[in-house]
Amino acid sequence: MSTAVTRNAKPIAISVIGLVVVFGLLYTWRTTRYGSAEPHAFPPMPVSTIRAEPRSVAEELQAVGSLQAVREVLLAPDTSGRVTAINFEAGQTVKEGTVLVQLYDAPEQADLAAAAAKADFAQLQLKRSQTLASTGAEPRELLEQRKAEAAQAVAAVQQLDARIQQKTIRAPFSGQIGIRRINPGQYLTAGDAIATLTQLDPLYVNFTLPQQDLPRLTSGATVQVTVDAAPGQVFSAKVSTIEPRIDGETRNVVVQALLPNAVRMLKSGMYVTTRLTLPATTNAIVLPLTAIQTSASGDSVVLVQEANAEGLGKAVAVPVITGRRLGEDVLVTQGVKSGDTVVTAGQNRLPPGAAVKISTDAPSAAAARAAPAVSSAASAQ
Repeated sequence: MSTAVTRNAKPIAISVIGLVVVFGLLYTWRTTRYGSAEPHAFPPMPVSTIRAEPRSVAEELQAVGSLQAVREVLLAPDTSGRVTAINFEAGQTVKEGTVLVQLYDAPEQADLAAAAAKADFAQLQLKRSQTLASTGAEPRELLEQRKAEAAQAVAAVQQLDARIQQKTIRAPFSGQIGIRRINPGQYLTAGDAIATLTQLDPLYVNFTLPQQDLPRLTSGATVQVTVDAAPGQVFSAKVSTIEPRIDGETRNVVVQALLPNAVRMLKSGMYVTTRLTLPATTNAIVLPLTAIQTSASGDSVVLVQEANAEGLGKAVAVPVITGRRLGEDVLVTQGVKSGDTVVTAGQNRLPPGAAVKISTDAPSAAAARAAPAVSSAASAQ
């Protein structure tokens, strides 16, 4: 009976061994076909590239700013009084020292005349005492008293004269008068508004720039200014002051330029657009914005390395540090060197180390160098 069992088991064992061999061969074939495939076994992905080449970039900063009068004041009296004369018209240009408004000062004028008479009498008394005291006919104490009386009389005259001067409102500087806010006969108290006086030539141009531009800003630099009120016209200003501190919240620096305004076309408070040309950056690497990939870990670009004469190569992602944006381009300060081939289109679907083929319609390096640098915008708020 044991012999019969042995004879029946042999075919079963042979079948099992055969199945194992078949499955093993099948597994080996599938592993060889799919598991060991290298990236270069896939068809190369077409990409557009640009060759990084250093060039000089004439950078122009653009910012929104506003105009401010160099001198502007709200005219107001220092004392109370009734308006007896108004010597200006709204919009009139006046010179420094021009009498603009006269307040009623008749009582003060009368007091001044009386005080002047007392001062004259005190001077006569002083001279008489000086003569008598020199001969011993009058005690020195009386002479000292006469000196004090004369000084007090002069002080009284000066005090009244100052009060009268307060009744006369003069232009503190040359400029243009604004809208009149008073009328003849009106009673004014100290501080009541009369009109504004504004010096329109020159004007200040105030704007802000990012703190990274501070090392390249210099006093005397030319600023091109445009305003919506004068389309097509460009005004030239000169940087006069750079704020010595940086705003703690915006990290911007305030810049002030001086703008000639002889024809007085521009007004204080106008919004303007400013363009400031900075010294050219030499040996700059400039890439299209499409070449930059942004993620939570930072910016990066894809380089084509080991490219052959047919444009076949390997894609390698490298981190970069970017600088100022120049229109549709951007400065790359770290990560890309001269001669690198940078992918500008088609990089989003590339796995690391993927085989790529450079498209023949990729922009040339010469075309990249010929592309003009455009203005970059800065906040001025």
